[in-house]
Amino acid sequence: MADDISNFWGPVTSTKEWCELNYVRSSYIAEFFNTISNVPCIILSLIGLVNALRQRFEKRFSILHMSNIILAIGSMIYHATLRQMQQQGDETPMVWEMLLYIYIIYSPDWHYKSTMPTFLFLYGAAFAILHSQIRFGIGFMLHYALLCLLCIPRTYKYYIHTEDRSAKQLAKLYVATLLVGAVCWLCDRLFCKDISRWYFNPQGHALWHVLMGFNAYFANIFLMYCRAQQREWNPKIKHCLGFFPYVKIHKPKAQ
Repeated sequence: MADDISNFWGPVTSTKEWCELNYVRSSYIAEFFNTISNVPCIILSLIGLVNALRQRFEKRFSILHMSNIILAIGSMIYHATLRQMQQQGDETPMVWEMLLYIYIIYSPDWHYKSTMPTFLFLYGAAFAILHSQIRFGIGFMLHYALLCLLCIPRTYKYYIHTEDRSAKQLAKLYVATLLVGAVCWLCDRLFCKDISRWYFNPQGHALWHVLMGFNAYFANIFLMYCRAQQREWNPKIKHCLGFFPYVKIHKPKAQ
């Protein structure tokens, strides 16, 4: 009975474990810090979602913020259980989210409007089916990194054509959180044996979650600004509570 309580979800079946002792803080949460560290992403995504709905941005941005929330919830479930099915429920939305970013970034310049969403939908569906049957391991990480790299050229073009200093600052914060988060992820992954001997575990993967929550938020707000600029909505970067940036727009009456 005691053994069952100490390991509520059963044996670990996921292909990856992180540098955090399992079931230390709770008998119902395998990796406590890696689980709760997704909460900032949910809060920030809710802030972005409310702003997108309140100002009636295109639906793609509401879906983008909701995808961040779904991804964070999936990550929480995965790290709480460390089960293979829940790992797939974490990784598959990661790919779907990147496909959504690719659509938002590239669709304004795409001449054949229906081909891109159709292809990306079929690609995402095919990946989900394949991923449910095969454990990719390092292949998944390489695939995800490739999707991220595909976003860089067009995003950089947005950056160099943006004159507003506050908007450019968002792009810089996006890069900074990505780089620092990547260092935390790599250290947690590569030096776990050394870290486990320390008196204090810095929880590198949990820090990655927190930083990626801010990273996604900064990226979304920057893309909303760029899109509003394309639509000639006179966007301005404002701050909620003096800290959280958001886009304020002024649509022409005809829109």
